[in-house]
Amino acid sequence: MFEPINFIKNLKYMGVGMLGVFLIVGIIIASTYLIGYVSKKVEEKKNNQSENQE
Repeated sequence: MFEPINFIKNLKYMGVGMLGVFLIVGIIIASTYLIGYVSKKVEEKKNNQSENQE
């Protein structure tokens, strides 16, 4: 039997779960951008050093 009051009571737990999902996805996106930024800087530094040696 469907009881609407139980749905209302469970919204808190559903909201916490959704917040957790969004936080984890945000951390994954931020770490991906950070890895891309760091690898780009390392590649630029490597290219600059090789140009200076020639």
